[in-house]
Amino acid sequence: MVSVCMHSLPNGINLECRSSGRAGRPLLLFLHGFPEGAFIWDELLEQFGGSHRCVAPNLRGYGRSSQPEDVSDYRAKLLVDDLKSLITLESPGQPAACVIAHDWGGAVAWGLANRHPNLLERLFILNSPHPGTFLRELQRNPRQQAASQYMHFLRRPDAPRLLAENDWQRMLGFFQTPQGDMPAWMTPGLEAQYKRHWNLGVHGACMYYAASPLAPPRPGDGEDAPHDIRGLTLPPEMLNIPMPTRILWGDQDLALQPALLEGLEQWVPRLQVEHVSDASHWLVHEQPQAVIRTLQDFLAEPAKK
Repeated sequence: MVSVCMHSLPNGINLECRSSGRAGRPLLLFLHGFPEGAFIWDELLEQFGGSHRCVAPNLRGYGRSSQPEDVSDYRAKLLVDDLKSLITLESPGQPAACVIAHDWGGAVAWGLANRHPNLLERLFILNSPHPGTFLRELQRNPRQQAASQYMHFLRRPDAPRLLAENDWQRMLGFFQTPQGDMPAWMTPGLEAQYKRHWNLGVHGACMYYAASPLAPPRPGDGEDAPHDIRGLTLPPEMLNIPMPTRILWGDQDLALQPALLEGLEQWVPRLQVEHVSDASHWLVHEQPQAVIRTLQDFLAEPAKK
């Protein structure tokens, strides 16, 4: 059974969390992406609540969690600190057994795993690029640059208002198939749940894009353009991920090109990658049983040092 509670963190941020399983069991932390919410994980919370303590927060800026106004409130360090505090509250003295993360949740999870490797035993990523390969592909790969142009729209100050127009039609467009249709998994009930979630505010969700230094160059931009990333570098020490890491990747992702998986071993030496050829970016919705099966297998593997 999934319950809902509010966690007040030491930094003054409140995170609304969906949870299952008894406190004191090994912690599984589930992190959603854009434009989603904690509710996308409910089937997994039900599945794993019998053996684990499962917690899925609405990240800072989403739903009934705190929604600070300033772009500076969405810097990567602050988002990582939210997760650090949440793990400490839910699993005092013990690391999370696994952090499971999709999209922007994955971006924050990569940072958590790098900066606080003592806080999690395993990392499970669903269609979320490692910052090293994402920077490389945004700088060099025209296909990824083109696929990521939508990020500039979401960085605009008026993006939240425009997304809400016509009963959230632009926002729903992120889920459309290449043919322009809504996918079968987006039932009327799920669409209504998304709209209720977005009606609580999407300013914070857009701030993730505004605060990030990673955005593609725009056609025609010179190297002196605002936010140009062609000269940006990330220190190697910010990219290393020491714990066992499993990536489950929907190969039909329109926004994230497969080249993002190339060369990861230099930063993630304990890596396993599994492809789902007929799934898109919305893997959790499309193939929840594949996600459950892969996570079960990952958790069952012996922890090798």
